Amino acid sequence: MDSSPFETVDCVVIGAGVVGLAVARALALAGREVIVVEAAEGIGTETSSRNSEVIHAGIYYPKGSLMAETCVAGRRLLYAYCAEHGVPHLNCGKLIVATNQQESELLASIKGRAEANGVEGMRFLSGAEAMAMEPNLQCTAALLSPATGIVDSHSYMLALQGDAESNGTMLAFHSPVAKGRATEQGIELEIGGTEPMRLRCRLVINSAGLHAPILAQKIEGMPSDRIPTAYYAKGNYFTLAGRSPFSRLIYPVPVPGGLGVHITVDLGGQAKFGPDVEWIPGIDYTVDPHRADKFYAAVRKYWPALKDGALQPGYAGIRPKIVPPGAPAQDFTIQGSAEHGVPGLINLFGIESPGLTASLALAEKVRALSGNT
Repeated sequence: MDSSPFETVDCVVIGAGVVGLAVARALALAGREVIVVEAAEGIGTETSSRNSEVIHAGIYYPKGSLMAETCVAGRRLLYAYCAEHGVPHLNCGKLIVATNQQESELLASIKGRAEANGVEGMRFLSGAEAMAMEPNLQCTAALLSPATGIVDSHSYMLALQGDAESNGTMLAFHSPVAKGRATEQGIELEIGGTEPMRLRCRLVINSAGLHAPILAQKIEGMPSDRIPTAYYAKGNYFTLAGRSPFSRLIYPVPVPGGLGVHITVDLGGQAKFGPDVEWIPGIDYTVDPHRADKFYAAVRKYWPALKDGALQPGYAGIRPKIVPPGAPAQDFTIQGSAEHGVPGLINLFGIESPGLTASLALAEKVRALSGNT
């Protein structure tokens, strides 16, 4: 047991993904002393770099949910931030496409939910109007979301890191949290890795993504009944050789557990397909090439010209779920001392999509809560 003394620090953010970096930046801009500890070798190595890189409009989430609120607010903040900091992004828009009468009828409820959340500019299109905009598309009707876009997530995270560091934040990589303990003097953390640290913190933000529930279990004094169970929903992506057949993002009408196999375009004009939903027992980023078999049928409903063998395994990401398969959709959870009784600890649980889009708004929520915890 390491018996070296604890060094007292103001704020420790655990996890250097996009939300952890945004939180560190917000706290640093508010004048707090911040250290970010990250178990991996760099920023955003997991969920933050294994997603669709979409700037979501805020369409699908239940009205009044934290997801809806922070997605819409975060999207507006993110576009402004990218423009101000030179982060590559594109406000390309998105089409949600119906391929039969039943799906066409669902578009009205999707539009209603989007507008209830404050999403601007949603517009019904006939099949002919949508196919005039995207000649390779086949659909019976569509919804246009002009507020949707794409972003270079790594450039965005680098900008957040730069802002945080220029305001005094320190980042420590290869620094996994071994254990913690809530005391009257603050939360004591024992950090492992190549340069072990023992820190006594006034404020700890658990922004460990997939590992946030496990990390909360490591903090002695954190009530176990306030820690959700982690579930892992893998999303596999497949890529298409050559330029994208579409200039906008193309989404089918949503399916349970996810938004269906959609086509997104990156800033280089390449198309990627996915993600699907594959519930897995542990963290595994392997893409099974045979999962593409189901992609062809799904995609051909709205892009019949997709050729056999055109899809190549791309990459996989994992949604940090805190509800099991078949359960009602989860919301983001920002859990402070009012919920768990541990002063100085804020847990972020279940920050899946649209966490990238919502990151600046989530960071502001955490900053506001940090003054009361």
